[in-house]
Amino acid sequence: MPNLESNAQEVIERLLSAYGVTTQRALAEALKVPSNNVSAWSQRNSVPGSAIIKCVLDTGVDLQWLLYGKLANASLERAVNLPSGEALLKEITSNGGKAVLRRIMDAYGFTLQKQLCDLLGISSGTVSTWVRRNYFPGDVVVTCALDTGVSLEWLATGKGSHLRKITEDTYNQYIPHKSLISGVLKDVGTWLIDLSFIPNTLTKPVFISSSLGAWVVDLNVTSISNGRWLIGIDDKYDVYDITLLPGRRINVAGSGSQFVCNVHEVNPAGKVILTMNYTA
Repeated sequence: MPNLESNAQEVIERLLSAYGVTTQRALAEALKVPSNNVSAWSQRNSVPGSAIIKCVLDTGVDLQWLLYGKLANASLERAVNLPSGEALLKEITSNGGKAVLRRIMDAYGFTLQKQLCDLLGISSGTVSTWVRRNYFPGDVVVTCALDTGVSLEWLATGKGSHLRKITEDTYNQYIPHKSLISGVLKDVGTWLIDLSFIPNTLTKPVFISSSLGAWVVDLNVTSISNGRWLIGIDDKYDVYDITLLPGRRINVAGSGSQFVCNVHEVNPAGKVILTMNYTA
């Protein structure tokens, strides 16, 4: 979960800047909340996720900058099909329950609610409450947007593309980061990369790191061919160099071993697009 509680006052200052107002009363009016809410956030050292989401969708400011001040105050093009003000707040909070849970699950690539609970450290009862009460989990939506890089607009409202909106002068994007340890892939967050120098069109890139190296892999490419691949063998994954042989057989080389097998005996999980080798 993102630490929305560590610098509430700084977040409030950036909210003021994003809306172009100078007082907490004016900020409360922009966010369509009671006038004493903003001071309460400061006292509790906690800004609700719904306020963060509304500001990003209202003004187009960068989510990372708004939360952490790490990026430039880059304005993203605001979606023209979204309402604003009170109507936007109502649309966000009315998109709770099962609908927003489904989008969060899809963004993470999860098929089971338990996977989401384990990742975020929340109970299954909490998730069940979201569905039963049609609740909008603002902090989790913000976490998911930061974790996965999907569009905050799509997560919050279901509108538009799920892809992150970026300015025309930057190619930086967050892609999922997985660690490869003893043949097991584990989700460890996201990785920021400029993919503009890669000639390939990547449809589902992921960054995979291990103690031996790191790779950018396109998980949407699974029709095996000559080259370097992320391969699953008996539910254990590693990166191998593949050479096609007659009779739908392949030569598999990697991790100090080499063998020949039938194509159907391995599970091609994705094509390696970029390899990074560590140096001493």
